[in-house]
Amino acid sequence: MAESSRTQVAVIGGGPGGYAAAFRAADLGLDVTLIDLDPNPGGTCLYRGCIPSKALLHVARVIHGTKEAQFFGLQYGEPNIDLDRVREATRGIVARMTGGLGQLGKARKISYLQGRASFLDSSSLKIHLAEGGEEDLSFEHAILATGSRPAVIPSLMLESDRVMTSTDALELPDIPKTLLVIGGGYIGLELATVYAALGSSVTVVEMTPSLLPGTDADLVKPLAKHVAGIFDTIHLEARVESLQEAKYQTGGSGQTGGSGQTGGSGDCIQATISGPGVDGDRKPNRRFRQLFDRVLVSVGRSPNSSGVGLENTSVEVNEQGFVAVDNRLRTADPRIFAIGDLVGQPMLAHKGTREGIIAAEVIAGQKSVFEPQCIPAVVFTDPEVAWVGLTETEAETQGREISVARFPWAASGRAATLNRNEGLTKIIAHPETGQILGVGIVGVGAGELIAEGAMAIEMGALSSDLALTIHPHPTLSETLMEAAELVSGSSTHLYRPPRKKKALCTGTKT
Repeated sequence: MAESSRTQVAVIGGGPGGYAAAFRAADLGLDVTLIDLDPNPGGTCLYRGCIPSKALLHVARVIHGTKEAQFFGLQYGEPNIDLDRVREATRGIVARMTGGLGQLGKARKISYLQGRASFLDSSSLKIHLAEGGEEDLSFEHAILATGSRPAVIPSLMLESDRVMTSTDALELPDIPKTLLVIGGGYIGLELATVYAALGSSVTVVEMTPSLLPGTDADLVKPLAKHVAGIFDTIHLEARVESLQEAKYQTGGSGQTGGSGQTGGSGDCIQATISGPGVDGDRKPNRRFRQLFDRVLVSVGRSPNSSGVGLENTSVEVNEQGFVAVDNRLRTADPRIFAIGDLVGQPMLAHKGTREGIIAAEVIAGQKSVFEPQCIPAVVFTDPEVAWVGLTETEAETQGREISVARFPWAASGRAATLNRNEGLTKIIAHPETGQILGVGIVGVGAGELIAEGAMAIEMGALSSDLALTIHPHPTLSETLMEAAELVSGSSTHLYRPPRKKKALCTGTKT
């Protein structure tokens, strides 16, 4: 017979949203139980996502940095990569951070159960403990924070360890000579950057006309130009029709003609690729087959809403698997809240963290709501791409009049000292008031710079406010100041002749 216990707040899922919710609830004096499959809080972000990927991207940045140093007359040999040490260092970072979260939970007297939870009804859970056995847990309120998992393409499902998800790829099973990355979104490009730096010949296939589909074209262009020099091939408007195990006929990878059939399980994966964008051939029926040592399928993420007993509650789930919530993160079941990737886009850790805090405050009786003016996004490629608020594309779609100011980093003294002048800082503002509506940055450290744009939007700042704020020199942050100056005229380091504003639905650009 299962043991039974009771708690005021049960938090299901220990990721950035879940542990933030648990910590905030405990800080507000509530009795909290946190349930997760891992030995310590952290979730996908810390164990299998944000943190290990950024550690590996730092490795890639160091490798690329040694090559960039040639501009300054510094010569380095090819790196001697100890893959075991890379794995050890990354796992050490994860262990240190997750262990620290475990200690923070204990300090707050949070009960931590390692196991899998499912709802018995709207006030109780069944916990299948990792150590064996079961426990029934009744609660006054529950916060569902089960996150998401890598999405799959059923037609490309192949029982082969050579076909990887992003989780598999972060384990660095080896450095494949050739790697096919299916999907040109942020996860695919980040991991492609890592493997290219470690020595893999990388091919990226993306179905849409651009990398980072949906992202502002001004921000994508510098990134696309840079990765074109480090990836072997990028196929746009193309798709992978099928994957199958194969054997190299003469040793080494390569492209096959005819049927391309090599037969049987073996030492590589044969991919059939088609589309008008392959190899620059615009014929719609262009198709070829190519062999790869490994394949990474990176086509987004799916919410973890199944298998947790939601059918035993009044929680509503849409066709995409996302849980419906209001602006206080309450589901259709008044006892149950949901946060993070589970409740929809954007599926970002920092969004989930804020939602978790709001949910805990609402349960504690505070008048909190989740109504952010903006949520920043960062792609940690090289160069980094970051944006927040309204984009120019969205403004055009909505028919909104805007003012657009672009400050190229070629005019930045700090970018010059780094020999990284490919960057761009872009501000979207109201054409009459100058209120900052959106900010986009592409360049080194864009992710560290974008928070200033987020604060400006949240505070309803005008471009003149940002322009009048003295920024230290020489820094990349000055590009925000100078872009703000450009909204209404010229900046110190970039002259634009005065132009009469035009009332265009696509925006007034300065």
